[in-house]
Amino acid sequence: LNSNTTKNQTSINTLSTMRLILWYASMLTSASGFSTPSMLQLHWHPAFVAPKSKTTRRSNAAVLSHLRKTRLFMTDTLPGLTNNETTSEMKGSATFQPNEEVNALFPGATFVNGEIDAVPSNIMRPPPDPSITSWEGIKRQLISNFSFDPQELESYSTEIEEKGSLLSIYKSMQLSRQFENACNQQYMQGKIRGFMHLDNGQESIPAMINAATKKTDKKISYYREHCHALASGVDPGKIMAELFMKDGGTCRGAGGSMHLFDKQHRFQGGWALVAEQLPYAAGAAKSILLDRELGLVEKDLEDGEVIKLDASVDFDDAEWDEFQSRINGPPLSGNGDNRIAVVLVGDGGSHNGRMTELLNACSKQNLPLLIVVIDNGRAINTLTKDVATNTEQHTLGNHYHVPGILVDGLDAANVVKAGRAVTDYIRNGHGPAVMQIHTYRFMGHSPADPEHERGRKDEKTWARGNYDPIKAFETKYTRYDMLTHEELQAVKKEVEAIVSDAVKYADRSPDPPSSLAKELEYPTAIDTDYNKISPPPFADAVNKRTISSEQMDIINAHIAVLRKKAVRSEISICEAANLAIHEEMLRDPSTTIQAEDLQAGSSYGIPGLTQQTYGSLRASDEIIDEGHIIGKGIGEAMNGYRPIVELMNTNFGIYGMAEIASCGNTYLQSGGQFKLPILILGAGGTAPDQALGAEHSQPLHAYILGVPGLKIATAATPDAAYGITKSMIRDNGPCFLIFPVKLMQETKGTVDFGKCMPLKAALIHKASAESVETGKAVTVLTYLHGVKEAQLVIDGLKEKGLDIDLVELRTLKPLDIDTIRESLERTNKVVILDESTQSGGVGATVSARVCEELFDLLDAPVMRLSMDDTPVPYASSMEKVVVKRGSDLVKGVIALCAGNV
Repeated sequence: LNSNTTKNQTSINTLSTMRLILWYASMLTSASGFSTPSMLQLHWHPAFVAPKSKTTRRSNAAVLSHLRKTRLFMTDTLPGLTNNETTSEMKGSATFQPNEEVNALFPGATFVNGEIDAVPSNIMRPPPDPSITSWEGIKRQLISNFSFDPQELESYSTEIEEKGSLLSIYKSMQLSRQFENACNQQYMQGKIRGFMHLDNGQESIPAMINAATKKTDKKISYYREHCHALASGVDPGKIMAELFMKDGGTCRGAGGSMHLFDKQHRFQGGWALVAEQLPYAAGAAKSILLDRELGLVEKDLEDGEVIKLDASVDFDDAEWDEFQSRINGPPLSGNGDNRIAVVLVGDGGSHNGRMTELLNACSKQNLPLLIVVIDNGRAINTLTKDVATNTEQHTLGNHYHVPGILVDGLDAANVVKAGRAVTDYIRNGHGPAVMQIHTYRFMGHSPADPEHERGRKDEKTWARGNYDPIKAFETKYTRYDMLTHEELQAVKKEVEAIVSDAVKYADRSPDPPSSLAKELEYPTAIDTDYNKISPPPFADAVNKRTISSEQMDIINAHIAVLRKKAVRSEISICEAANLAIHEEMLRDPSTTIQAEDLQAGSSYGIPGLTQQTYGSLRASDEIIDEGHIIGKGIGEAMNGYRPIVELMNTNFGIYGMAEIASCGNTYLQSGGQFKLPILILGAGGTAPDQALGAEHSQPLHAYILGVPGLKIATAATPDAAYGITKSMIRDNGPCFLIFPVKLMQETKGTVDFGKCMPLKAALIHKASAESVETGKAVTVLTYLHGVKEAQLVIDGLKEKGLDIDLVELRTLKPLDIDTIRESLERTNKVVILDESTQSGGVGATVSARVCEELFDLLDAPVMRLSMDDTPVPYASSMEKVVVKRGSDLVKGVIALCAGNV
């Protein structure tokens, strides 16, 4: 015994320390089945030292807590030691000459030449408390937080610790480890490029995913997802080929390491923006509830596509039996369709605001979603505790009545047991749950990671030697011959062959053709006639069982009123959009809608009567966060639905820029697997003298113009609002439709009933032949409020002997250059009345295209009448200088025709 104490403390500290030693020895003797260690020498570890005083007194309660955390003691009490006794600072290390059984007792401790050590003082993050994360502790959490019956929990232990289950867990971990090692090697050889994030040290998580989920469960991950895809059943060769940028990859080389997708295995990314996947997972989980409510089921096709069928009609007997075996219950409602969604997020991402919104949505709609927080204590290198107050992420759902559980990733079998229990809880209809898995990641953030943050290298080195879940698993289950070394070796060799074959497959796979990128720009061709797209065959059956006769009478009467208005040319823009939405939701029950204030019809009545007709799941009120609403829509769209997201004011779509960008990217980066049929629409733009100030006057249409893969349209008349809304709902890709905010109810007109409108520009006023012949005609390109501004000045221009071809740019992207060309062939002059800023605006893009492609048709420079680069003021005296209007257009046309440009 070597104790550094003050003289008057020697007696009590010696007594307390001797009690600890004797209890520790007796514990080893009784637990391990051996008589007496050949050597037992216990000293306090430096990590136990108080920082400022050599004689700092600590209560034995604190001593005990520390010992449990450093894994020296696994119990809650020490015999013969009371909480009012104290110990002083002591130094040294705990060393003894253990036998094989003792080594197996402490799989998380250091073993070098018979020495056992606790967590070194330079390791910034201790392991979790074993009293919480042992199987006994996990059972206590399941009983307390999830209301499990104690006897029920024993079945999980029995089932998981059968040899077959253990070998499956071990194979999953070995596959993850060896695959990641191969990725690292191939990266160093230059075959894998870009960013790559490896998962070594966290193998218990894919083992749990593999053991606790089914093929038909939705799995959504983040950028460190190789192992999660493997665990979901995705082919290792296709994953490796994707990393190699090959056509044989999961996404044909379009996604890469951070964007793995596999539609038939329901593996839905691979998302690079931290925490962006969280609302997508809410939408995926909601799609399961929608399937149950509508009576729809998914069917895999041989070409990799997944379609929806009417569960009560579209299966033959053999298919029905196979489907029943997958869901283990009746398909139409309740708990029979027991699919769930699983989303994985890092501990850094779990503190993003999207996590709070997800927990609220999950709780409010009772979504069948498991949120797995991968807690390696680091956000790249920064310690999570340095930036977050609560690092116990399993408690984040407490406020929303979402239960959580903490497990230790060191013990893969316990992680699987907990995962199976919690997923069963969700499958049984109890709603969402949070599972925090404590791990140590052995690799840096990426191979290029400098690992400069304090303690990262030391922690990584320590974890590799002491906190390896594979080594711990091998030690634990070979101890009593539950598994043999030969069996484990056979699994390793099997996995080695799988990984070797994956690399060979990736090497052999060809590069994707260069034309593929353009092919994956839009899932629905630009020139599609949307009128020829057939409705789903289950539409009438679903409507009959989900919409009551009373509801149907009400909505049909509402539709009849709107149609009468249209016949009289009295229907407004917002009413025309509402009419189109109802017609499409009745035509195709997979069409959904979500918005803020939806039940009340939102600000302009666009979603009016949708919730009253189709229920609160198909037509859902949402929290006031456009990013969350769009994100849920993405999740629905990836799972067979056609969500409409109504933004009360499209300017506030700025909150959803990350989600809008992913709308455009997903079709390509998934290799064409996920078409994402989502329509975002609402009132927006900047009307002259609208007195709304800067934030309500932002040109979001210009901000999103650079988002690849996104179709952007505007509609300044009721007929355009009706026809384009219908077309974009039927489009298989992401679309954005904007109406002029100040004209929603003011502008009246008619519609072409039941007809979709082509996505192209429209010549809505044609200059007279005389003005063309005399060179007094000008092409005016405009949209939104600019259409009305231009229409108001046509008569005045005619009085001056001038005229215009007024072209409404109903599609800002893709731009209809052909209609512009046809007009310029007549007028040879063009002015753009633009509702966006001079820099980076719509007019800048249109002007560039005209100059590059139609230069020979121009007799004068392109004139742009754009908003100034100044924020739009509230006061009219300032605003009229910033926002261009009809009077500016008149001056521009006169100048062009006079040659004064």
